[in-house]
Amino acid sequence: MRRRAKAPVAPLPQRNGIDPVRLRLPEDPDGAWGTVREHLLDRYGVAVGAGRVEEMLAEGRFVGVDGPVAGDDPYTVGRYLWFHRDFPVEEPVPFPVGVVHRDERIVVADKPHFLATMPRGRHVTETALARLRRELGLPSLQPAHRLDRLTAGLVLCVVRPEDRGAYQTLFRDRLVRKQYEAVAPYDPGVRLPVTVQSRIEKERGVMAAREVPGEPNSESRIALVERRGGLGRYRLVPETGRTHQLRVHMNALGLPILHDPIYPVVREDGPEDFRRPLQLLARTLEFTDPFTGARRRFESRLALSGLG
Repeated sequence: MRRRAKAPVAPLPQRNGIDPVRLRLPEDPDGAWGTVREHLLDRYGVAVGAGRVEEMLAEGRFVGVDGPVAGDDPYTVGRYLWFHRDFPVEEPVPFPVGVVHRDERIVVADKPHFLATMPRGRHVTETALARLRRELGLPSLQPAHRLDRLTAGLVLCVVRPEDRGAYQTLFRDRLVRKQYEAVAPYDPGVRLPVTVQSRIEKERGVMAAREVPGEPNSESRIALVERRGGLGRYRLVPETGRTHQLRVHMNALGLPILHDPIYPVVREDGPEDFRRPLQLLARTLEFTDPFTGARRRFESRLALSGLG
């Protein structure tokens, strides 16, 4: 089987820290597309409207290695095209992204609450990755892992694309020790510390993950650090990385994390309330650097506000 040639370098620069979309024209065994326009209308006409596709062609928004592409260009299998999609209107997140550490290989960032780690869905330019690329002048920066949008704290990013796999492997193989902090109700009837194991499943399109019968696929260690009145500060150490794992396990203990909009009850969608961030913070990251062999430990400079 012949290996596909490496894609050429994009002729378009990033826009607002976001890479252009790359499109490789696919095989056309039925001869459905005589021109580039016909394919683009088939591919994107329903999503953005045929009129918008025509406008983008007229504006020279679709670009090949030799410059703007004309709609009546003959369809050529394997040809690469690039374009910048129209960004959605996003509510600015009014908190900065901090930088805890930076060197020639990695950037360890302090992501604030409400800011997505990387572009996804309706969150594109208002993401930690887009901001860091713009603010640090690092267009090739990529996250080695993802931190939930509503959770604040440490995110490890990789400066050079060729190094990313080594750091991603640390997270995949559970060689990164992560410690979180949370503020939640205090209940003297809950015996702590405790190790929670359960099977968590998350369906696409459903906001809340759920625990189901079966072999456990998640494990969290939970301890009380301090108590102030009816609230407690908890140390959470996930041994696995299921979606919403810590939030699910705290809720299962009867200790839902303060200001959680999903657990125990999914709140109606609406404007963000930046005064009530989810009281969950990725406090520390520890790992052995795959290139130097040095032991690395980083601690967030952010603080939860739930205990005052």
